[in-house]
Amino acid sequence: MDVTVVVAVIAAAGSVLGGGGFFVARATVRAAEATARANRAAALAAAEPEQRRVDLEAFQAIRDDLRAEVRDLRTETGRLRMIVRAFASYVGELSMQMRDAGVEPAEPPDLVEEYNRTGV
Repeated sequence: MDVTVVVAVIAAAGSVLGGGGFFVARATVRAAEATARANRAAALAAAEPEQRRVDLEAFQAIRDDLRAEVRDLRTETGRLRMIVRAFASYVGELSMQMRDAGVEPAEPPDLVEEYNRTGV
């Protein structure tokens, strides 16, 4: 064989292998990136049950606070209704006493008239 042919074959082989090395390196980088993405996805999937537990605890705390607030508002509303009824009865009696004494009481506001008609 001629030395020139041998050199040409070696150069061609080096070129192919060198270029192949480039493709192998690129494939290795892509594989590493894919592995990193898969690891991130696995970590997120593993963390999800814990996050759900934390979210559930937060929602339960919010629910408990809202239940307590609703309970307090119901108590307050019931108390205010009792006060309104007591005042309505008291004002009604005072109005009767005024009429019995010959004094006509002032006209009540519209909301009082509505309450006397509907009870609400």
